[in-house]
Amino acid sequence: MSRIGKKPVQVPAGVTATVEGQKVTAKGPKGELFFVVNDEVIVKLEENTVAVTPANDSKDARSKWGMSRTMVENIFKGVKDGYEKKLEINGVGYRASMQGKNLQLQLGFSHDVVYEPPAGITLACPKPTEISVTGIDKQIVGQVAAEIREYRGPEPYKGKGVKYAGERIIRKEGKKK
Repeated sequence: MSRIGKKPVQVPAGVTATVEGQKVTAKGPKGELFFVVNDEVIVKLEENTVAVTPANDSKDARSKWGMSRTMVENIFKGVKDGYEKKLEINGVGYRASMQGKNLQLQLGFSHDVVYEPPAGITLACPKPTEISVTGIDKQIVGQVAAEIREYRGPEPYKGKGVKYAGERIIRKEGKKK
């Protein structure tokens, strides 16, 4: 039994939720998102909560139950508050800057890397060594942050590269004489 799935999802103040068949839609101050729940999970809107239950007692239905509840909760949080991921850049000469809406990265390559964000994502550089990725869809925010980190991930010897804020890089010992 899913412990997460048993808890109904509260609809936050300022967010309107609608359930049409298997489609859950949320409208809030930040925008509108929807999630189509799998057919093996039943979704009901009751008063100010969304209840998620498995359609039958099969293993497949029970495995999708908790994930569906979490996805519904994520769209409610996204349209109300939004999501943000912060990245840090370490290394001599490594820096980031904004070029209109695009992000320009200098990461030790012979050329600058220009990253164009997808629709609904806002990039910001409060400092040359910090990048902030914000948006209402948790999955897209995480994907954009991962794509930026992928250009030059942190290496274990000096810790140079792009890493998530708060990420701990396990360092290795260098050569010995």
